[in-house]
Amino acid sequence: MSAAPHPATTTASGSDVRVRFCPSPTGLPHVGMVRTALFNWAYARHTGGRMVFRVEDTDAARDSEESYRQLIDALTWLEIDWDEGVETGGPHAPYRQSQRHDIYRGVLEKLIASGAVYESYSTAEEIDARNAANGRAKQLGYDNFDRALTQEQKDAFRAEGREPAWRLRVPDVDLTYVDLIRGEVTFPAGSFPDFVVVRAGGIPLYTFTNPVDDALMGITHVLRGEDLMPSTARQLALYAALVDAGVTTFVPRFAHMPLVLGEEGTKKLSKRDPKADLFLQREKGFIHEGLLNYLSLLGWSIAADRDVFSRQELIEAFDIVDVNPNPARFDQKKAESINGDHIRMLAPEEFAARLTPYLVGAGVMSVPPTDAQRDMLHKAAPLVQERMQMLGEAPGLLGFLFRDVESYDDDALKGLPANAAEVLAASADALSAVPADGFTADAIQAALAGALIDGLGLKPRVAYGPARVALSGRRVSPPLFESMELLGKDVTLARLERLRATRG
Repeated sequence: MSAAPHPATTTASGSDVRVRFCPSPTGLPHVGMVRTALFNWAYARHTGGRMVFRVEDTDAARDSEESYRQLIDALTWLEIDWDEGVETGGPHAPYRQSQRHDIYRGVLEKLIASGAVYESYSTAEEIDARNAANGRAKQLGYDNFDRALTQEQKDAFRAEGREPAWRLRVPDVDLTYVDLIRGEVTFPAGSFPDFVVVRAGGIPLYTFTNPVDDALMGITHVLRGEDLMPSTARQLALYAALVDAGVTTFVPRFAHMPLVLGEEGTKKLSKRDPKADLFLQREKGFIHEGLLNYLSLLGWSIAADRDVFSRQELIEAFDIVDVNPNPARFDQKKAESINGDHIRMLAPEEFAARLTPYLVGAGVMSVPPTDAQRDMLHKAAPLVQERMQMLGEAPGLLGFLFRDVESYDDDALKGLPANAAEVLAASADALSAVPADGFTADAIQAALAGALIDGLGLKPRVAYGPARVALSGRRVSPPLFESMELLGKDVTLARLERLRATRG
Protein backbone atom coordinates (compact mmCIF):
# COMPACT_ATOMS: atom_id res chain seq x y z
CA MET A 1 0.00 0.00 0.00
CA SER A 2 1.18 3.50 -0.78
CA ALA A 3 0.13 6.75 0.89
CA ALA A 4 2.44 9.19 -0.88
CA PRO A 5 1.80 11.34 -3.96
CA HIS A 6 2.92 9.83 -7.24
CA PRO A 7 6.70 10.20 -7.54
CA ALA A 8 6.30 11.76 -10.98
CA THR A 9 4.18 14.66 -9.63
CA THR A 10 5.35 17.84 -11.32
CA THR A 11 7.48 20.42 -9.56
CA ALA A 12 6.91 23.00 -12.30
CA SER A 13 6.94 26.64 -11.23
CA GLY A 14 7.39 30.08 -12.74
CA SER A 15 7.32 30.19 -16.51
CA ASP A 16 7.00 26.38 -16.67
CA VAL A 17 3.47 26.57 -15.23
CA ARG A 18 0.74 25.57 -17.69
CA VAL A 19 -2.93 25.80 -16.72
CA ARG A 20 -6.09 25.25 -18.73
CA PHE A 21 -9.69 26.35 -18.97
CA CYS A 22 -11.78 23.64 -20.61
CA PRO A 23 -15.54 24.31 -20.48
CA SER A 24 -18.32 22.55 -22.33
CA PRO A 25 -20.21 24.96 -24.60
CA THR A 26 -23.65 24.46 -23.10
CA GLY A 27 -25.86 27.36 -22.08
CA LEU A 28 -24.79 30.85 -21.11
CA PRO A 29 -21.48 31.54 -19.37
CA HIS A 30 -22.13 31.70 -15.65
CA VAL A 31 -20.33 33.13 -12.64
CA GLY A 32 -18.86 29.81 -11.44
CA MET A 33 -17.44 28.97 -14.85
CA VAL A 34 -15.93 32.41 -15.34
CA ARG A 35 -14.45 32.40 -11.81
CA THR A 36 -12.64 29.18 -12.81
CA ALA A 37 -11.27 30.84 -15.94
CA LEU A 38 -10.26 33.91 -13.92
CA PHE A 39 -8.29 31.99 -11.29
CA ASN A 40 -6.48 29.95 -13.94
CA TRP A 41 -5.68 33.11 -15.88
CA ALA A 42 -4.54 35.03 -12.79
CA TYR A 43 -2.26 32.18 -11.73
CA ALA A 44 -0.73 31.90 -15.19
CA ARG A 45 -0.14 35.65 -15.36
CA HIS A 46 1.23 35.76 -11.80
CA THR A 47 3.75 32.98 -12.40
CA GLY A 48 4.66 33.99 -15.94
CA GLY A 49 3.26 30.67 -17.17
CA ARG A 50 0.80 29.92 -19.96
CA MET A 51 -2.95 29.41 -20.11
CA VAL A 52 -4.56 26.98 -22.56
CA PHE A 53 -8.21 27.38 -23.57
CA ARG A 54 -9.71 24.24 -25.02
CA VAL A 55 -13.33 23.25 -25.50
CA GLU A 56 -14.91 19.95 -24.46
CA ASP A 57 -17.57 19.71 -27.16
CA THR A 58 -18.18 15.99 -27.59
CA ASP A 59 -21.78 16.03 -26.30
CA ALA A 60 -23.57 16.70 -29.59
CA ALA A 61 -26.97 16.76 -27.89
CA ARG A 62 -26.07 19.65 -25.55
CA ASP A 63 -23.15 21.53 -27.08
CA SER A 64 -23.80 24.43 -29.42
CA GLU A 65 -21.82 26.87 -31.52
CA GLU A 66 -23.87 29.70 -30.03
CA SER A 67 -22.70 28.80 -26.53
CA TYR A 68 -19.13 28.56 -27.81
CA ARG A 69 -19.30 32.08 -29.25
CA GLN A 70 -20.78 33.34 -25.98
CA LEU A 71 -17.82 31.87 -24.10
CA ILE A 72 -15.44 33.74 -26.37
CA ASP A 73 -17.48 36.92 -25.90
CA ALA A 74 -17.46 36.59 -22.11
CA LEU A 75 -13.72 36.07 -21.79
CA THR A 76 -12.95 38.77 -24.34
CA TRP A 77 -15.16 41.28 -22.52
CA LEU A 78 -13.49 40.51 -19.18
CA GLU A 79 -10.06 40.71 -20.87
CA ILE A 80 -9.19 37.18 -19.77
CA ASP A 81 -6.78 36.23 -22.54
CA TRP A 82 -5.10 32.92 -23.27
CA ASP A 83 -1.80 31.86 -24.81
CA GLU A 84 -2.87 28.73 -26.66
CA GLY A 85 -6.19 27.28 -27.67
CA VAL A 86 -9.29 27.95 -29.68
CA GLU A 87 -9.20 31.09 -31.82
CA THR A 88 -5.47 31.39 -31.05
CA GLY A 89 -3.91 28.07 -32.08
CA GLY A 90 -0.75 26.56 -30.71
CA PRO A 91 1.48 23.49 -30.79
CA HIS A 92 -1.14 21.12 -29.38
CA ALA A 93 -3.98 21.83 -31.82
CA PRO A 94 -6.74 21.03 -32.34
CA TYR A 95 -8.16 22.47 -29.12
CA ARG A 96 -11.71 21.17 -29.57
CA GLN A 97 -12.32 17.63 -28.33
CA SER A 98 -14.67 16.90 -31.23
CA GLN A 99 -11.63 17.14 -33.51
CA ARG A 100 -9.31 14.91 -31.43
CA HIS A 101 -10.82 11.42 -31.77
CA ASP A 102 -7.85 10.01 -33.69
CA ILE A 103 -5.57 11.29 -30.92
CA TYR A 104 -7.65 9.53 -28.27
CA ARG A 105 -7.56 6.29 -30.24
CA GLY A 106 -3.78 6.47 -30.42
CA VAL A 107 -3.50 6.92 -26.65
CA LEU A 108 -5.93 4.07 -26.04
CA GLU A 109 -3.74 1.78 -28.16
CA LYS A 110 -0.74 2.66 -25.99
CA LEU A 111 -2.69 1.83 -22.84
CA ILE A 112 -3.84 -1.44 -24.38
CA ALA A 113 -0.25 -2.33 -25.23
CA SER A 114 0.91 -1.54 -21.68
CA GLY A 115 -1.87 -3.64 -20.14
CA ALA A 116 -3.34 -0.64 -18.31
CA VAL A 117 -6.82 -1.18 -19.78
CA TYR A 118 -8.80 -4.26 -20.59
CA GLU A 119 -11.88 -5.32 -22.55
CA SER A 120 -15.14 -5.34 -20.61
CA TYR A 121 -18.35 -6.93 -21.86
CA SER A 122 -20.48 -6.79 -18.70
CA THR A 123 -23.85 -5.13 -19.06
CA ALA A 124 -25.48 -3.16 -16.24
CA GLU A 125 -28.00 -5.95 -15.76
CA GLU A 126 -25.26 -8.57 -15.48
CA ILE A 127 -23.35 -6.48 -12.96
CA ASP A 128 -26.49 -6.06 -10.82
CA ALA A 129 -27.22 -9.79 -11.00
CA ARG A 130 -23.70 -10.73 -9.90
CA ASN A 131 -23.80 -8.26 -7.03
CA ALA A 132 -27.12 -9.67 -5.85
CA ALA A 133 -25.84 -13.23 -6.08
CA ASN A 134 -22.69 -12.36 -4.13
CA GLY A 135 -24.47 -10.35 -1.45
CA ARG A 136 -22.75 -7.20 -2.66
CA ALA A 137 -24.55 -3.85 -2.42
CA LYS A 138 -25.87 -2.64 -5.77
CA GLN A 139 -24.48 0.85 -5.27
CA LEU A 140 -20.95 -0.56 -5.27
CA GLY A 141 -21.36 -1.01 -9.00
CA TYR A 142 -18.90 -2.86 -11.19
CA ASP A 143 -17.12 -5.81 -9.57
CA ASN A 144 -14.00 -5.97 -11.78
CA PHE A 145 -15.35 -9.24 -13.23
CA ASP A 146 -13.91 -8.78 -16.70
CA ARG A 147 -10.33 -8.35 -15.51
CA ALA A 148 -9.70 -12.07 -15.74
CA LEU A 149 -11.59 -12.95 -18.93
CA THR A 150 -9.86 -15.56 -21.03
CA GLN A 151 -9.39 -15.13 -24.75
CA GLU A 152 -11.98 -17.86 -25.25
CA GLN A 153 -14.54 -15.87 -23.22
CA LYS A 154 -13.78 -12.69 -25.13
CA ASP A 155 -14.21 -14.51 -28.43
CA ALA A 156 -17.55 -15.88 -27.24
CA PHE A 157 -18.83 -12.41 -26.33
CA ARG A 158 -17.76 -11.07 -29.69
CA ALA A 159 -19.51 -13.96 -31.39
CA GLU A 160 -22.71 -12.79 -29.67
CA GLY A 161 -22.24 -9.43 -31.38
CA ARG A 162 -21.04 -7.63 -28.28
CA GLU A 163 -18.48 -4.84 -28.56
CA PRO A 164 -16.19 -4.27 -25.60
CA ALA A 165 -15.81 -1.17 -23.53
CA TRP A 166 -12.33 -0.47 -22.20
CA ARG A 167 -11.79 -0.18 -18.46
CA LEU A 168 -8.77 1.13 -16.61
CA ARG A 169 -7.12 -1.42 -14.33
CA VAL A 170 -7.18 0.62 -11.11
CA PRO A 171 -4.16 -0.10 -8.89
CA ASP A 172 -4.93 -1.66 -5.52
CA VAL A 173 -3.17 1.05 -3.52
CA ASP A 174 -4.08 4.24 -1.74
CA LEU A 175 -4.02 7.22 -4.09
CA THR A 176 -2.72 10.39 -2.48
CA TYR A 177 -2.12 13.90 -3.72
CA VAL A 178 -1.49 17.27 -2.10
CA ASP A 179 -4.23 19.70 -3.03
CA LEU A 180 -2.80 23.20 -3.39
CA ILE A 181 -5.83 24.62 -1.58
CA ARG A 182 -6.93 21.78 0.72
CA GLY A 183 -3.75 19.95 1.66
CA GLU A 184 -3.14 16.21 1.52
CA VAL A 185 -6.01 14.05 0.28
CA THR A 186 -6.01 10.25 0.15
CA PHE A 187 -8.43 7.95 -1.67
CA PRO A 188 -8.21 4.54 0.01
CA ALA A 189 -7.47 1.45 -2.03
CA GLY A 190 -10.66 -0.17 -3.25
CA SER A 191 -12.76 2.96 -2.87
CA PHE A 192 -13.75 2.80 -6.55
CA PRO A 193 -13.75 0.01 -9.13
CA ASP A 194 -12.14 -0.23 -12.55
CA PHE A 195 -13.93 2.38 -14.64
CA VAL A 196 -14.78 2.74 -18.30
CA VAL A 197 -12.53 5.07 -20.28
CA VAL A 198 -13.86 4.23 -23.74
CA ARG A 199 -17.38 2.98 -24.37
CA ALA A 200 -18.31 0.17 -26.71
CA GLY A 201 -18.08 1.56 -30.21
CA GLY A 202 -14.93 3.54 -29.44
CA ILE A 203 -16.58 6.53 -27.74
CA PRO A 204 -14.14 8.07 -25.23
CA LEU A 205 -15.56 9.38 -21.96
CA TYR A 206 -14.77 12.59 -20.11
CA THR A 207 -12.84 10.57 -17.51
CA PHE A 208 -10.47 9.68 -20.34
CA THR A 209 -10.38 12.66 -22.68
CA ASN A 210 -9.90 15.30 -19.98
CA PRO A 211 -6.74 13.83 -18.39
CA VAL A 212 -5.41 12.72 -21.78
CA ASP A 213 -5.70 16.24 -23.15
CA ASP A 214 -4.04 17.60 -20.02
CA ALA A 215 -1.20 15.09 -20.40
CA LEU A 216 -0.63 15.74 -24.11
CA MET A 217 -0.81 19.52 -23.66
CA GLY A 218 1.66 19.50 -20.77
CA ILE A 219 -0.75 20.92 -18.20
CA THR A 220 1.13 21.22 -14.92
CA HIS A 221 -1.61 22.61 -12.68
CA VAL A 222 -5.26 21.57 -12.79
CA LEU A 223 -7.24 24.34 -11.07
CA ARG A 224 -10.95 23.56 -11.00
CA GLY A 225 -14.09 23.60 -8.91
CA GLU A 226 -14.63 21.68 -5.70
CA ASP A 227 -17.52 19.79 -7.28
CA LEU A 228 -15.00 17.93 -9.49
CA MET A 229 -12.85 16.82 -6.58
CA PRO A 230 -14.31 13.27 -6.38
CA SER A 231 -13.13 12.59 -9.94
CA THR A 232 -9.53 13.29 -8.94
CA ALA A 233 -9.09 9.71 -7.75
CA ARG A 234 -9.82 8.37 -11.22
CA GLN A 235 -7.59 11.01 -12.79
CA LEU A 236 -4.70 10.00 -10.54
CA ALA A 237 -5.17 6.35 -11.48
CA LEU A 238 -5.29 7.17 -15.18
CA TYR A 239 -2.30 9.49 -14.93
CA ALA A 240 -0.21 6.73 -13.39
CA ALA A 241 -1.11 4.55 -16.38
CA LEU A 242 -0.30 7.37 -18.84
CA VAL A 243 3.13 7.80 -17.25
CA ASP A 244 3.79 4.05 -17.42
CA ALA A 245 2.69 3.96 -21.07
CA GLY A 246 5.00 6.82 -22.01
CA VAL A 247 2.19 9.23 -22.91
CA THR A 248 3.47 11.78 -20.39
CA THR A 249 6.32 12.10 -17.95
CA PHE A 250 4.56 13.73 -15.00
CA VAL A 251 1.36 14.00 -12.95
CA PRO A 252 -0.05 17.54 -12.56
CA ARG A 253 -0.72 19.35 -9.32
CA PHE A 254 -4.40 19.75 -8.43
CA ALA A 255 -6.28 22.56 -6.68
CA HIS A 256 -10.01 22.55 -6.03
CA MET A 257 -11.60 25.96 -5.68
CA PRO A 258 -14.50 26.52 -3.27
CA LEU A 259 -18.12 26.44 -4.32
CA VAL A 260 -19.89 29.72 -5.05
CA LEU A 261 -23.07 29.88 -2.98
CA GLY A 262 -26.17 31.95 -3.58
CA GLU A 263 -26.87 35.04 -1.48
CA GLU A 264 -28.67 32.99 1.17
CA GLY A 265 -25.38 31.16 1.74
CA THR A 266 -26.92 27.69 2.05
CA LYS A 267 -26.68 26.17 -1.43
CA LYS A 268 -24.65 26.41 -4.59
CA LEU A 269 -25.42 29.38 -6.83
CA SER A 270 -27.70 27.93 -9.48
CA LYS A 271 -26.85 28.41 -13.14
CA ARG A 272 -30.47 29.53 -13.53
CA ASP A 273 -30.14 32.26 -10.89
CA PRO A 274 -30.12 35.65 -12.65
CA LYS A 275 -27.11 36.65 -10.56
CA ALA A 276 -25.15 33.80 -12.13
CA ASP A 277 -25.85 35.09 -15.66
CA LEU A 278 -22.73 36.95 -16.73
CA PHE A 279 -24.43 38.73 -19.62
CA LEU A 280 -27.35 39.82 -17.47
CA GLN A 281 -24.87 41.38 -15.07
CA ARG A 282 -23.22 43.16 -17.99
CA GLU A 283 -26.63 44.32 -19.20
CA LYS A 284 -27.35 45.78 -15.77
CA GLY A 285 -24.23 47.86 -16.06
CA PHE A 286 -21.20 46.07 -14.68
CA ILE A 287 -17.94 47.20 -16.23
CA HIS A 288 -15.41 44.48 -16.80
CA GLU A 289 -12.96 45.92 -14.26
CA GLY A 290 -15.59 45.85 -11.51
CA LEU A 291 -16.88 42.36 -12.20
CA LEU A 292 -13.36 40.94 -12.60
CA ASN A 293 -12.45 42.46 -9.23
CA TYR A 294 -15.53 41.02 -7.51
CA LEU A 295 -15.24 37.55 -9.01
CA SER A 296 -11.66 37.32 -7.79
CA LEU A 297 -12.97 37.80 -4.24
CA LEU A 298 -15.04 34.60 -4.47
CA GLY A 299 -12.56 32.54 -2.51
CA TRP A 300 -9.53 34.83 -2.46
CA SER A 301 -8.56 38.22 -1.07
CA ILE A 302 -5.77 40.65 -1.73
CA ALA A 303 -5.72 41.84 1.90
CA ALA A 304 -7.93 41.56 4.95
CA ASP A 305 -8.89 45.24 4.81
CA ARG A 306 -9.08 45.80 1.07
CA ASP A 307 -11.63 44.80 -1.56
CA VAL A 308 -10.94 47.12 -4.50
CA PHE A 309 -7.92 46.67 -6.74
CA SER A 310 -6.85 46.79 -10.35
CA ARG A 311 -6.29 43.99 -12.83
CA GLN A 312 -2.53 44.45 -12.55
CA GLU A 313 -2.65 44.36 -8.75
CA LEU A 314 -4.61 41.10 -8.96
CA ILE A 315 -1.94 39.57 -11.19
CA GLU A 316 0.86 40.66 -8.90
CA ALA A 317 -0.78 39.33 -5.73
CA PHE A 318 -2.66 36.19 -6.81
CA ASP A 319 -1.43 32.74 -5.82
CA ILE A 320 -3.64 29.67 -5.94
CA VAL A 321 -2.32 28.47 -2.55
CA ASP A 322 -3.91 31.54 -0.95
CA VAL A 323 -7.43 30.57 -2.05
CA ASN A 324 -9.75 29.82 0.87
CA PRO A 325 -11.23 26.29 0.76
CA ASN A 326 -14.48 27.43 2.39
CA PRO A 327 -17.49 28.21 0.19
CA ALA A 328 -17.80 31.76 -1.13
CA ARG A 329 -21.14 33.61 -1.09
CA PHE A 330 -22.17 35.74 -4.05
CA ASP A 331 -23.22 39.13 -2.66
CA GLN A 332 -24.93 41.25 -5.32
CA LYS A 333 -24.84 44.46 -3.29
CA LYS A 334 -21.14 44.13 -2.59
CA ALA A 335 -20.48 43.35 -6.25
CA GLU A 336 -22.35 46.50 -7.31
CA SER A 337 -20.55 48.61 -4.71
CA ILE A 338 -17.17 47.45 -6.00
CA ASN A 339 -18.34 48.13 -9.53
CA GLY A 340 -19.19 51.68 -8.47
CA ASP A 341 -15.68 52.12 -7.11
CA HIS A 342 -14.25 51.08 -10.47
CA ILE A 343 -16.63 53.41 -12.32
CA ARG A 344 -15.20 56.28 -10.32
CA MET A 345 -11.68 55.27 -11.35
CA LEU A 346 -12.47 55.72 -15.04
CA ALA A 347 -11.21 58.80 -16.85
CA PRO A 348 -14.15 61.13 -17.63
CA GLU A 349 -13.88 60.54 -21.36
CA GLU A 350 -13.81 56.78 -20.88
CA PHE A 351 -16.75 56.93 -18.51
CA ALA A 352 -18.83 58.85 -21.07
CA ALA A 353 -17.89 56.32 -23.75
CA ARG A 354 -19.00 53.43 -21.50
CA LEU A 355 -22.35 55.14 -20.87
CA THR A 356 -23.14 55.61 -24.56
CA PRO A 357 -24.32 52.03 -25.36
CA TYR A 358 -26.74 52.10 -22.42
CA LEU A 359 -28.19 55.45 -23.47
CA VAL A 360 -28.45 54.36 -27.10
CA GLY A 361 -29.98 51.04 -26.11
CA ALA A 362 -32.67 52.78 -24.07
CA GLY A 363 -33.50 55.14 -26.92
CA VAL A 364 -32.19 58.16 -25.01
CA MET A 365 -29.56 58.86 -27.65
CA SER A 366 -29.96 58.24 -31.37
CA VAL A 367 -28.12 55.74 -33.56
CA PRO A 368 -25.54 57.07 -34.11
CA PRO A 369 -25.57 59.82 -31.46
CA THR A 370 -25.63 63.36 -32.80
CA ASP A 371 -22.84 65.83 -32.08
CA ALA A 372 -25.20 67.71 -29.77
CA GLN A 373 -25.97 64.53 -27.84
CA ARG A 374 -22.29 63.68 -27.51
CA ASP A 375 -21.58 67.19 -26.26
CA MET A 376 -24.39 66.96 -23.69
CA LEU A 377 -23.11 63.60 -22.47
CA HIS A 378 -19.56 64.91 -22.19
CA LYS A 379 -20.82 67.72 -19.95
CA ALA A 380 -23.31 65.62 -17.97
CA ALA A 381 -21.21 62.51 -17.27
CA PRO A 382 -19.12 64.13 -14.50
CA LEU A 383 -22.33 64.99 -12.66
CA VAL A 384 -23.20 61.32 -12.12
CA GLN A 385 -19.88 59.50 -12.10
CA GLU A 386 -19.47 59.89 -8.35
CA ARG A 387 -22.93 58.54 -7.53
CA MET A 388 -23.40 55.72 -10.04
CA GLN A 389 -22.82 52.05 -9.22
CA MET A 390 -24.09 50.49 -12.44
CA LEU A 391 -23.95 51.87 -15.98
CA GLY A 392 -27.52 50.68 -16.43
CA GLU A 393 -28.62 53.55 -14.19
CA ALA A 394 -27.64 56.05 -16.90
CA PRO A 395 -30.93 56.22 -18.85
CA GLY A 396 -32.90 56.93 -15.69
CA LEU A 397 -30.43 59.47 -14.34
CA LEU A 398 -29.57 61.30 -17.56
CA GLY A 399 -32.52 60.73 -19.87
CA PHE A 400 -34.18 64.07 -18.99
CA LEU A 401 -31.19 65.95 -20.43
CA PHE A 402 -31.75 64.45 -23.89
CA ARG A 403 -35.55 64.41 -24.17
CA ASP A 404 -38.55 66.09 -22.71
CA VAL A 405 -40.13 64.84 -19.49
CA GLU A 406 -43.37 63.17 -20.54
CA SER A 407 -44.38 61.80 -17.13
CA TYR A 408 -43.41 61.97 -13.47
CA ASP A 409 -42.52 59.03 -11.24
CA ASP A 410 -45.24 58.26 -8.69
CA ASP A 411 -42.85 58.41 -5.75
CA ALA A 412 -41.59 61.81 -6.96
CA LEU A 413 -45.10 63.24 -7.07
CA LYS A 414 -45.99 61.79 -3.67
CA GLY A 415 -42.94 63.50 -2.18
CA LEU A 416 -43.95 66.98 -3.32
CA PRO A 417 -44.95 69.43 -0.56
CA ALA A 418 -48.50 70.72 -0.38
CA ASN A 419 -47.36 74.15 -1.58
CA ALA A 420 -45.46 72.78 -4.58
CA ALA A 421 -47.27 75.12 -7.00
CA GLU A 422 -46.20 78.15 -4.94
CA VAL A 423 -42.60 76.91 -4.75
CA LEU A 424 -42.47 76.26 -8.51
CA ALA A 425 -43.91 79.70 -9.29
CA ALA A 426 -41.38 81.40 -7.02
CA SER A 427 -38.61 79.35 -8.62
CA ALA A 428 -39.67 80.41 -12.10
CA ASP A 429 -39.90 84.09 -11.09
CA ALA A 430 -36.42 84.01 -9.61
CA LEU A 431 -34.86 82.30 -12.62
CA SER A 432 -36.61 84.58 -15.09
CA ALA A 433 -34.46 87.39 -13.74
CA VAL A 434 -31.22 85.53 -14.51
CA PRO A 435 -29.86 86.51 -17.95
CA ALA A 436 -29.82 83.69 -20.49
CA ASP A 437 -26.13 84.24 -21.20
CA GLY A 438 -25.39 84.11 -17.47
CA PHE A 439 -27.53 81.09 -16.71
CA THR A 440 -24.81 79.25 -14.78
CA ALA A 441 -25.03 76.87 -11.84
CA ASP A 442 -23.73 79.51 -9.42
CA ALA A 443 -26.18 82.16 -10.65
CA ILE A 444 -29.06 79.67 -10.56
CA GLN A 445 -28.23 78.59 -7.01
CA ALA A 446 -27.99 82.19 -5.80
CA ALA A 447 -31.36 83.13 -7.37
CA LEU A 448 -33.20 80.11 -6.01
CA ALA A 449 -31.67 80.38 -2.54
CA GLY A 450 -32.70 84.01 -2.32
CA ALA A 451 -36.28 83.34 -3.41
CA LEU A 452 -36.97 80.04 -1.65
CA ILE A 453 -34.77 79.83 1.41
CA ASP A 454 -34.47 83.49 2.29
CA GLY A 455 -37.78 84.63 0.76
CA LEU A 456 -40.14 81.75 1.66
CA GLY A 457 -38.16 80.42 4.61
CA LEU A 458 -37.98 76.86 3.20
CA LYS A 459 -35.44 74.22 4.03
CA PRO A 460 -33.29 73.20 1.02
CA ARG A 461 -34.90 69.77 0.63
CA VAL A 462 -38.37 71.28 0.43
CA ALA A 463 -37.19 74.27 -1.57
CA TYR A 464 -35.47 72.39 -4.38
CA GLY A 465 -37.49 69.16 -4.48
CA PRO A 466 -40.28 70.48 -6.74
CA ALA A 467 -37.80 71.89 -9.25
CA ARG A 468 -35.95 68.56 -9.33
CA VAL A 469 -39.15 66.68 -10.13
CA ALA A 470 -40.12 69.28 -12.75
CA LEU A 471 -36.81 68.99 -14.57
CA SER A 472 -36.19 65.23 -14.36
CA GLY A 473 -39.52 63.63 -13.51
CA ARG A 474 -37.71 61.81 -10.69
CA ARG A 475 -37.09 62.23 -6.99
CA VAL A 476 -33.36 61.59 -7.54
CA SER A 477 -31.37 63.29 -10.26
CA PRO A 478 -27.93 64.72 -11.00
CA PRO A 479 -27.04 67.98 -9.20
CA LEU A 480 -29.96 70.36 -9.76
CA PHE A 481 -28.24 73.65 -10.53
CA GLU A 482 -25.76 72.07 -12.96
CA SER A 483 -28.65 70.26 -14.67
CA MET A 484 -30.51 73.53 -15.12
CA GLU A 485 -27.40 75.07 -16.64
CA LEU A 486 -27.12 72.21 -19.14
CA LEU A 487 -30.79 72.45 -20.11
CA GLY A 488 -30.69 76.22 -20.47
CA LYS A 489 -33.04 78.91 -19.29
CA ASP A 490 -35.93 78.36 -21.71
CA VAL A 491 -36.20 74.61 -21.18
CA THR A 492 -35.85 74.99 -17.41
CA LEU A 493 -38.63 77.56 -17.18
CA ALA A 494 -40.91 75.55 -19.46
CA ARG A 495 -40.53 72.44 -17.29
CA LEU A 496 -41.14 74.38 -14.08
CA GLU A 497 -44.34 75.79 -15.56
CA ARG A 498 -45.55 72.42 -16.82
CA LEU A 499 -45.38 70.81 -13.38
CA ARG A 500 -46.82 73.93 -11.69
CA ALA A 501 -49.83 73.76 -13.98
CA THR A 502 -50.53 70.18 -12.87
CA ARG A 503 -50.46 71.17 -9.19
CA GLY A 504 -53.16 73.87 -9.54
